[in-house]
Amino acid sequence: MSTAAPEINPVHKAVLRLQTVLLDTVLIASLLLMGELQWVAFSGQRGSTGLLLSAEEILKVLHYGMLALVAFFIATAWNLFYRDIGCSPGRAWVRGEPPWERDLPWQHTLRGWFLALFIEFSFFTGWLITEVNLATFLTKFSKAWDIVRGLLHPSGAVLDQGLILLVQTVFLAFMATAFAIPIAFLISFLAARNLTRQSLAFRITYTVVRTTMNFVRAVEPLVWALIFISWVGIGPFAGVLALWVASIASLVKLYSESIESIDTGPMDAIAATGASYLQVLRYGVVPQIIPPFLSFTIYRWDINVRMSTIIGFVGGGGIGYILKPRVDLGEWGEVGTLVLLIAVTVWLMDLVSAKIRERIV
Repeated sequence: MSTAAPEINPVHKAVLRLQTVLLDTVLIASLLLMGELQWVAFSGQRGSTGLLLSAEEILKVLHYGMLALVAFFIATAWNLFYRDIGCSPGRAWVRGEPPWERDLPWQHTLRGWFLALFIEFSFFTGWLITEVNLATFLTKFSKAWDIVRGLLHPSGAVLDQGLILLVQTVFLAFMATAFAIPIAFLISFLAARNLTRQSLAFRITYTVVRTTMNFVRAVEPLVWALIFISWVGIGPFAGVLALWVASIASLVKLYSESIESIDTGPMDAIAATGASYLQVLRYGVVPQIIPPFLSFTIYRWDINVRMSTIIGFVGGGGIGYILKPRVDLGEWGEVGTLVLLIAVTVWLMDLVSAKIRERIV
């Protein structure tokens, strides 16, 4: 006795169709824009100054609106006639590959050739936009040799001050990480998809937390340092706050993804005994996530030590505070000493963190 396949809700079907067309539109529009950019770049067009158009100038003259409209019509047509010409990338992503294409090699599908062309255009577009110039890189090294020579001959004049500020750098990273751990730990449960599907309130909380953390993570620690410097003044405290905010956002992402990958069996077994939701988290989730959480935390402290050097460039304390002036003045011997101190510290931390991870993971 055969059973009929469950019918898809018409609203859900319309949403899937819209998602498919929009995704295809974005991909096709991106491909068309990259094609136009390369056409303009290799056509030899010149600006008002008589020079060839730069990457920024080319980006300003592209026909974004027109190509987006063309891409929309192509995406719509592709999804209407996908049975005849093949499944589109958007449809394959949103609704899965159709059975007749599932086992075909990529070169036998229109989608495969589209993606291959998309990857190739992305590479050449990136080459043009970033103005890669291998000839200059390979032939103009002599101009940088003075700097390299200075870095290879460290000066002892800044050694004492460098050691003192290096200690400050390490503790700056340590305090930022320590302050971030408890907050990130609590927020990560609200940012884990598998723990926030029970009710509408949890789903809204998940969306708000994820969006907020994505925004915080998108802002560079240097920007946060500038904000906190204007708030609490120049010094290591501003650096701690900047790295603290960045660490929370980063650890929430790592922690929540670790929670999403746990085995749900222990949770179901504990819930079946009548345990409360908090008890399920305490005994079914926490024991599984402690080892990866510790590993991620050590890894984040390692990152913060490196980042605290750059934070000092804008006044956030640490060894970077005295490194930037010497770079600006071209005192490369002293720069070499400070860089050597940083490198040795990072190397030692790598050894220590690796040993700790071996014990706990």
